Amino acid sequence: MKLSFEQNGGTYRQVGDYLISNLTLPLEAKKPIGVWGQRHKDYLKKYNEVTFNTMLANGTLWSYLADINEQASDMFSRLVKELAEKEGVSQTLKAQDQMAWVWRMNNIRNRAIEIVNADLIYNV
Repeated sequence: MKLSFEQNGGTYRQVGDYLISNLTLPLEAKKPIGVWGQRHKDYLKKYNEVTFNTMLANGTLWSYLADINEQASDMFSRLVKELAEKEGVSQTLKAQDQMAWVWRMNNIRNRAIEIVNADLIYNV
């Protein structure tokens, strides 16, 4: 009598006196997941293990993280550009007062990071 595992194409290997199932994870494209994808992966691993393990077993985790990374990168770039335009942080300011430009751009980048983290990375 075959078990349902065997009926569905599963196989075993003998290790000593034991039969061990030959389980493998589905192959998935290893796209780069970047810093945003890493952050989201760590978040899922720590706070949403069920989703993390389900996606890992399905073979969808890596492409999902690559997609999150792409969305977060686009959102970050757009936010920095919009906030800089809105607040008048321009190349003219950079030429006139470089320290003020750096201070204001760092402030804008930090706010953009917080927004991306809140909207995409740490929000499931």
